[in-house]
Amino acid sequence: MPSSKPLMTASSGPIPDSVESALRTLETESGGINALAAALRGPLGATFAKTVDLIRNAKGRVIVTGLGKSGHMGRKIAATLASTGTPAFFVHTAEAAHGDLGMITADDVIMALSWSGEQPEMKTLVNYSARFAIPMIAVTSNAASSLGQAADIVIELPKAREACPHNLAPTTSTLMQAAIGDAIAIALLEGRGFTALEFAHFHPGGKLGAMLKFVRDYMRTGAEIPVKPQGTKMSDAVMEMSAKGLGCVCIVNEANEAVGIITDGDLRRHMVRPDLLTASVDDIMTRQPKTVPPSMLATEMIEVLNTSKITTLVVTEADKVVGIVHLHDLLRAGVA
Repeated sequence: MPSSKPLMTASSGPIPDSVESALRTLETESGGINALAAALRGPLGATFAKTVDLIRNAKGRVIVTGLGKSGHMGRKIAATLASTGTPAFFVHTAEAAHGDLGMITADDVIMALSWSGEQPEMKTLVNYSARFAIPMIAVTSNAASSLGQAADIVIELPKAREACPHNLAPTTSTLMQAAIGDAIAIALLEGRGFTALEFAHFHPGGKLGAMLKFVRDYMRTGAEIPVKPQGTKMSDAVMEMSAKGLGCVCIVNEANEAVGIITDGDLRRHMVRPDLLTASVDDIMTRQPKTVPPSMLATEMIEVLNTSKITTLVVTEADKVVGIVHLHDLLRAGVA
């Protein structure tokens, strides 16, 4: 029920009714997540571990099934499992009886979602599971239900109150279904040592795909690298900076190893020098510039840029300069 005393904001007076409603929803749903976490610390923990072991040792895939809102959550769980290294797909409970049972093999594991555990449409899958000895995991709030009794493993979710004021619309319940699905997927991911590189194989598109590419995919190479040798006059270095348009120039030794970098910031800091343009780059450069290998993931490269509060990284391989990466290039590529 709505609170009789309106909440107050720090500066603008009473909180609107819609915001109060949102806060009640979040508080109710967080209560469900807290109850689920408490259950996992108790008896549900052993069941969860058994579930993870069953899926990890399965020769086939995880077949996630559900109906209604549980079906929508099932699709999400199947997608999360598949994207994190556990082969999985969704079979609609009602469609199973109309030919989709053919998608399920004896090597698979069925994960059936039903809050009540009493959906009549689930009977077809239950019978198919028993007939071909396909292990079934029930995710339900009622272990004593028809589904719970038929399943090999029952993940019994706490009977938390729905956020709906009538305690009817699936809200807290579906959130807990999604959360337990995420927990299973991440436990499997961590258990098999699923790496970011493997993750990249399944996510080549969009910003996530861009973040999972490598430094070599974004670096400038060859003649595009602003570079000058030690001992160069600053006038030549400034011309190189202007010509390459990256606001910097990498300084290398005779072995083509990066020994310094000069940026726009370095120029501004030394503008007071009357001999700036005739000085040697050795006197102006920032020594030991930040370098990264071409094999580094873009996500890690962004972390280096952010942590160091810089916009340019020199790319080296076997200590030799092979490229340069600028934040503007990453922004254009949708990485940063």
